[in-house]
Amino acid sequence: MQRRGRRRVQQDLVAVFLSRRPGETEGTARVGFTVSKKVGNAVVRNRVKRRLRESVRHSWAVLGDAPVDVVLIARSSAADATSADLLAQVREAFRGIAGQSTKSAGRTSGGRR
Repeated sequence: MQRRGRRRVQQDLVAVFLSRRPGETEGTARVGFTVSKKVGNAVVRNRVKRRLRESVRHSWAVLGDAPVDVVLIARSSAADATSADLLAQVREAFRGIAGQSTKSAGRTSGGRR
């Protein structure tokens, strides 16, 4: 995912995404979260993950039925970001992902090697 995926960089997070090819796992988008120790201690990391999950829940419709895998990676500045800031950034990242996943859905070759 890190090597073949594409990135959408925001102020407090990075969204790495990879469109699934036809025949791979069907269904809607799948989202994962990465919050490293650079963000803060366990309490801070869990708070950031809760805020990201809630932002994804509110922004899910932006992705639509795109067959894409997304990993949201929190930057250290995410610890100080408000929930509204994270929500806006997740929505912006999802808009870009939805636009790019429809363009790359017809590709059959892998990405970079």
